[in-house]
Amino acid sequence: MSSLRIGSLELRSPVVLAPMAGITNVAFRTLCRELETERAGSTSGLYVCEMVTARALVERQPATLHMTTFGPTETPRSLQLYTVDPDTTYAAAKMIVDENMADHIDMNFGCPVPKVTRKGGGAALPYKRTLFGRIVAAAVKATEGTDVPVTVKFRVGIDAEHHTHLDAGRIAAGEGAAAVALHARTASQRYSGTADWNEIARLKEHVTDVPVLGNGDIFAAEDAARMMEQTGCDGVVVGRGCLGRPWLFAELSAALNGKPQPTPPNLGEVATIIRRHAELLADHHGEDKGLRELRKHVSWYLRGFPAGSELRVAMALVSKLTELDDLLVQLDPTIPFPKDAEGPRGRQGSPGTVALPEGWLDDPDDCLVPAGADLMHSGG
Repeated sequence: MSSLRIGSLELRSPVVLAPMAGITNVAFRTLCRELETERAGSTSGLYVCEMVTARALVERQPATLHMTTFGPTETPRSLQLYTVDPDTTYAAAKMIVDENMADHIDMNFGCPVPKVTRKGGGAALPYKRTLFGRIVAAAVKATEGTDVPVTVKFRVGIDAEHHTHLDAGRIAAGEGAAAVALHARTASQRYSGTADWNEIARLKEHVTDVPVLGNGDIFAAEDAARMMEQTGCDGVVVGRGCLGRPWLFAELSAALNGKPQPTPPNLGEVATIIRRHAELLADHHGEDKGLRELRKHVSWYLRGFPAGSELRVAMALVSKLTELDDLLVQLDPTIPFPKDAEGPRGRQGSPGTVALPEGWLDDPDDCLVPAGADLMHSGG
């Protein structure tokens, strides 16, 4: 068995679902867990909810609290914070612990979105290494004496000239983080090009006292096994690869534990999965909003299948479960999973210059908290 220990958490599979805004809500996580149990025999990895802003959590904004919903049998419950301020970080982590909101806290320092980095948040913040260390230390202090581990996720750096991941890994581990995860791209790359797994190997050599997880370009079970073999990392974090393929975690669990690969679903099975996803979204958001949330998943689910443009368009406009049912029965259930459905998916975009606050690169030991960087909405 390939397992992973993160503080008090013992995972039977070294696979983590990466938080994705508008994707990894309780509906999607429940679906992934159900499919892993159905197709691989158990739920073995870690499924992280959408990123929430520490300030919004402390202020108890209703939309943010709704995002922290977990299923009644979901365990371990994993919550990711976006934060830029040690004091707010401590308050949010203390709230999570005191109110038993989660079993694990991850912190995001990898977001490359311009509206975030422009204010000094996300992937820009680890450059300010002293401030970064104080933020990690604040979360660890808030969870002292509990079984709630704190982990940290970050990128290789801002751009090719400003790598921060080795310092970030060393600092996070030194301040008490139970594991670190690296998305092997810089912020300037965003999601374009190819992740540089060599940087994961470098981080693993540099950080030896806590697990190091790798993230980037895992679109199949073989990719996860290859990343772990090539880099020596202790586990993998999967994001875009599971879009439209919530059964991927069953394949990953099987591959990393030496079990036979489950057969990919045919179109009839995919239709059943789409229907279940819609039902879960309706339970979480209400039918109208839930079905609107489903629309963006349709193209991912049907990728490579001969479904026809008219049916695809109609499914991307559904607003009721009954409408969805009428469309799903038009799919040919016998069509096998297509080769064209494999490979990269989700946003890629183009590389670009990272937007930063004026003078951000002048002093990496400046501890001034970025102004207004935590006013963004939860979810990224």
